[in-house]
Amino acid sequence: MKAVFSARARAGLRGIALYIARDNRARAITFVEELRDKARALAEMPLAFPLVPGHEPIGLRRRPHGDYLILYRVEDARVVILDIVHAARDWQGLFR
Repeated sequence: MKAVFSARARAGLRGIALYIARDNRARAITFVEELRDKARALAEMPLAFPLVPGHEPIGLRRRPHGDYLILYRVEDARVVILDIVHAARDWQGLFR
């Protein structure tokens, strides 16, 4: 199985990097790489994280990393990373 990043997820990573880089450019680079690694690792155990309550029909799952959530769905032979957002954001509204 492989992990693929949606355009929204790639944009989310860019936004996170820009936000963190305002205070610490080096940490922005390493933190975004951590998020990418965690997202890619979902391909090894895609069902390790439960379905998000209320979003079962679309197969939405989330993996936390620090204050961020990697939102994804398992499709056939791939894991689709739908978005990566700060946990305090109204991320559930993105999937209504």
